[in-house]
Amino acid sequence: MNRNQLLRVGATLAALGVAAGAFGAHGLREVLAAKDLETWETAARYLLLHAVGLVAIAALPQGTRRAGLAAALLLAGTLVFSGTLFVLVLADLRWLGAITPIGGVLMIGGWVVLASAALPPRDAPAA
Repeated sequence: MNRNQLLRVGATLAALGVAAGAFGAHGLREVLAAKDLETWETAARYLLLHAVGLVAIAALPQGTRRAGLAAALLLAGTLVFSGTLFVLVLADLRWLGAITPIGGVLMIGGWVVLASAALPPRDAPAA
């Protein structure tokens, strides 16, 4: 995914994160149990935070391969994590809760890979 595509995806996910948060706060408050509303809010928060992470990666100078991998992991993790929580709440498919942690692991991996992108190459002289 090139920088412009990543920026578009990140910005779109950020807009969806805000919309999901607002929908939860205003449209679902009277419909959902408190526990489900909390789950919805967690999904919206992680969607929004990781969307901003994607936008930040898109803003980096011409990316490294590791930054691209980090973006892919963050995107996949966010879709799995937030997506399963949104569907779990809306469709009452509780078994999706077993899949949600996979998204969390992917997101953690994305941040770790992004951190490693800041490391100097192995063959570079120490600064």
